[in-house]
Amino acid sequence: MRLDAFVLAAGLATGLVTGTALSQEQKRAPLTRTPAQQVLSERLNQNTVTVISGNPNGTYLFFAYDMSAVLDDADNLRVLPVVGKGAFQNVKDILHLKGVDLGITQSDIMSFLKKTPEFGANIDDRMHYIAKLYNEEMHILAGPGINSIKDLDGKKVNYSDAGSGTQFSTRLIFEALGVKPQEVNMGQADGFLKVKSGEIAATVLIGGKPTAAYAKLQAEPNMKLLPVPYTEALETGYFPAKLTHEDYPGMIPEGQVVDTIAVGAILACYAWPSNTDRYRRVAKFTDAFLSKFEEFRKPPRHAKWRETNISTPVKGWKRFQAAQEWIDGETSRSRQTSSVRIDPDLARKQAARAAPGDTNEQERLFQRFLEWSRQQAKQ
Repeated sequence: MRLDAFVLAAGLATGLVTGTALSQEQKRAPLTRTPAQQVLSERLNQNTVTVISGNPNGTYLFFAYDMSAVLDDADNLRVLPVVGKGAFQNVKDILHLKGVDLGITQSDIMSFLKKTPEFGANIDDRMHYIAKLYNEEMHILAGPGINSIKDLDGKKVNYSDAGSGTQFSTRLIFEALGVKPQEVNMGQADGFLKVKSGEIAATVLIGGKPTAAYAKLQAEPNMKLLPVPYTEALETGYFPAKLTHEDYPGMIPEGQVVDTIAVGAILACYAWPSNTDRYRRVAKFTDAFLSKFEEFRKPPRHAKWRETNISTPVKGWKRFQAAQEWIDGETSRSRQTSSVRIDPDLARKQAARAAPGDTNEQERLFQRFLEWSRQQAKQ
């Protein structure tokens, strides 16, 4: 697999850089470059960005690798995926590691960071987002006697593995909803068995549907996927979502839908001043990423790209300046090139009426309108 090869190559490269293979004389000797080599070195450094992602088994690293595969343009732009430890650590790396330009994290993390003295209330001025990438849906598998999320009060609930994204988000979501279970931590397979035996009331998993952990499960007596209400308290950092029979044929009867919420995966970056070289490099990546976005929807890219809408706003976050300028320019170009009189504000209002409470669907309908207007202009 090419991703495995990439991870291996990255490890070997790290070993070569940090190892002890060089002699003491080589270590002490200054590196001399010809003028041509110096020019190449400067060009590579000027046009390379790094993306901190996740472990080799997760979606984050696949997305970062796809960015490299689609956007690499010889010496003009290089994207280096970096194995990371997940949403929270990625934020710290974006803010503090000198070699990290971008990273993938969660949409709900901003509200948490603002409450944490380590980061300060102005964290949204120091870290911006380029685009929301995809949704990770909340699954709550509950046992007998549990019919609503409020029924979990005071009962043992598995928040998945300690240190996981599920644990982090579940704590925030339950706090926002005023639900106070007793947290326990274990893998999903163990959680399922303990729900079945009645040892715990429910197990929680936040992941892109259909998750491998639930896809092959068959409904057990008195076990169910609980609905999660999308309330005003969840509007910052979360999105309304649904689980269907097509997602989980063994868990949800045909024709039925379970309402839930989703956490967005966010492509974030440090908010560099526009007159800096780091801003220029991230802006160059941003322009390539947004301009070539349709390439990410094609095989063999990860299937989750097909649910990404680059224009979707994320509440609680500020968009990176170069990304906002690109989106504003695209909207302006749509207005200028269309032979039909376009009122984007009216189109957004119509989309909101057509899909109330569903920001993803609203944005999809709006983008379809823009695409339609561009096609009309070509006729």
